[in-house]
Amino acid sequence: MAQRNQEKGVTGAAPVVTGPDRVRNVVLVGHSGAGKTSLVEALLVASGTIGRAGSVVDGTTVCDHDPAAVRQQRSVSLCCAPLVHDGVKVNLLDTPGYADFVGELRAGLRAADAALFVVSAVDGMDAATAALWEECAAVDMPRAVAVARLDHPRADFDEAVALCQRVFGDNVLPLYLPMLGDDGVSVAGLLGLITQRVFDYTGGLPADVREPDPEHLPAIAESRNELIEGIIAESEDETLMDRYLGGEEIGTEILIEDLEKAVARGHFYPVVPVCAETGVGLDALLEVLTAGFPSPPEHDLPAVTGVDGSPRPPLTCDPDGPLVAEVVKTTVDRHVGRVSLVRVFSGTLRPDQLIHVSGHGMTDRGHPDHDADERVGHLYSPLGASLREVPACVAGDICAITKSGSAETGDTISAKDEPLLIAPWEMPEPLLPVAIVAKSRADEDALARNLARLVAGDPTMRLERNPETHQLVLWCMGEAHADVVLDRLRSGGVELDTEPVRVSLRETFTAGARGHGRHVKQSGGHGQYAVCDIEVEPLPRGTGFEFVDKVVGGAVPHNYIPSVEKGVRAQMERGLVAGHPVVDLRVTLFDGKAHSVDSSDAAFQTAGALALRDAAEKAQPALLEPVDEVTIRVPDSAVGTVLGDLSGRRARVLGTEPDPDAEGRTLVRAEVPATELLRYAVELRSMTAGAGTFRREFARYDPMPTHLADQIRKEHTPA
Repeated sequence: MAQRNQEKGVTGAAPVVTGPDRVRNVVLVGHSGAGKTSLVEALLVASGTIGRAGSVVDGTTVCDHDPAAVRQQRSVSLCCAPLVHDGVKVNLLDTPGYADFVGELRAGLRAADAALFVVSAVDGMDAATAALWEECAAVDMPRAVAVARLDHPRADFDEAVALCQRVFGDNVLPLYLPMLGDDGVSVAGLLGLITQRVFDYTGGLPADVREPDPEHLPAIAESRNELIEGIIAESEDETLMDRYLGGEEIGTEILIEDLEKAVARGHFYPVVPVCAETGVGLDALLEVLTAGFPSPPEHDLPAVTGVDGSPRPPLTCDPDGPLVAEVVKTTVDRHVGRVSLVRVFSGTLRPDQLIHVSGHGMTDRGHPDHDADERVGHLYSPLGASLREVPACVAGDICAITKSGSAETGDTISAKDEPLLIAPWEMPEPLLPVAIVAKSRADEDALARNLARLVAGDPTMRLERNPETHQLVLWCMGEAHADVVLDRLRSGGVELDTEPVRVSLRETFTAGARGHGRHVKQSGGHGQYAVCDIEVEPLPRGTGFEFVDKVVGGAVPHNYIPSVEKGVRAQMERGLVAGHPVVDLRVTLFDGKAHSVDSSDAAFQTAGALALRDAAEKAQPALLEPVDEVTIRVPDSAVGTVLGDLSGRRARVLGTEPDPDAEGRTLVRAEVPATELLRYAVELRSMTAGAGTFRREFARYDPMPTHLADQIRKEHTPA
């Protein structure tokens, strides 16, 4: 790893802390292109963690080390980049801004104690960022805002702040204002509103601090008054507001102390202007991250139970407490194997320690419940792809372990003699299916191995082996997510193709009919003889299958009646008109013939199947398609567009209602054929500029329109 550290410009040994009070875990969130990765790179340089900044365009940043991220020039996975400022270790968690990689964002939120929202001074923000702010507010997660990309010609800090205040609400106030340089265009420094000082960056970092010029004073005074009132409103000192309104000058130390407390409680949200390219505001932002954001002991920890679900006392962030940690991300490195990013919530994780790894509650995503005892090897402090060995990881800190045999994303790590289980975090449902086919038998083996690795690290991907369509289907979050998954499979040496996803249909009778099955063969020795007559009647949808014996006089010997039923059931599984299972019918056996020598179980099975096929030729079975009940969550402005689109998908709209969890959003409920939802995850995002989401649940099977059913029959019939 030393060589890789040198390539990335890493300087010095890994930071090590002995107590959780010297740790800050901060997740950076914001839409794709807002400047999160570049900001992390600049902060690493400003803190002396790396010697020089990499470039997103060139693929040389610490965080975008994934080949897919380099190729797409955007983050596609969670990345941890620790730095040290003023004796405090800050674990920066860079997350992808594109909606397809929301699973990586969720993992970052789980590992963090505070969130830094990065908003572009050029492009504003997307609806997903606004929704995420509401989610953080629901759990009182401390937040701050960094307005980035100030060096862009179209940058508008005032408009960016106004947008944040409109979308995020009250107490979103700047601590600094940008100060233009001599050219009147570029940002050369900041105006400190609390300290009433100028921070001049024309000479680089650290900033040159001086008194403001006379022309700066009006802007400082106006914004400072608003900031002070916001801070005082959140102060625990109830006399402070009266003193301020009475004309008393509130001391800088008091304001800063109250500001830090309000930020740590999640009640005040400072805005800091920053520029990754020039270094403007980086030291100011580092002060907010270390002095304003809470340490792990100040943040609520997730609930824990025994592995069997039995209750356990709440966790505390105590290095001497019981070991409880969580695998927030798992990747497979071609050089070191499986690498697990671990957040320690309680206790201390040490090298060569015996641990228990538990994973429960993700069987529907291809993660069977599992429990295993392992021994930890080495511990590392991750810096992007670089791993630097550390002697221990205390409660509140983040580390990496390698070569675990069973650890998957979302698993709990605890002591071997006291195994525990952390309540899982919420994961979105993957809604875009992609059917894949290996090109050769050798590729099938490689595909199975690579899929196991991917599923272990990505709980937002669901693997389905459909027994009816015989397709291997990857359920992904969207096209970008699917592209990354397929790219990782191919980079693992798998040659594969994709094919159209087939929906599992059903066949049924819509009218009664009689069928005659005659299977008679004689070719020397024992022959085959079986004749049966059946009557088929349709049953109400969802009833299933009934078999009725009405044979009289022993026309079909009693021991062969189950054989007829077995043959009918086998033919129902194979289908009658398009190869799909037959459902909801009653078959009555009322007559037949047998031979004392040539009749057999196999012969009557064949006759039963032939009788059902004969009845189908007379009754022309219908095709049924699955219908899902869909709940779509969209901004109010997009409701008309979504309803119009649903009408073209053969949907039946059940109603609309205001979203009880978010103002300005509407819930649309509808029943939609599953065949119309194959690419709805992509198309809804396009219709709503990324702000629309939906969930689906199977409702029932309904008859397919005649023209679509005829097309499927033709495709199934050999030319």
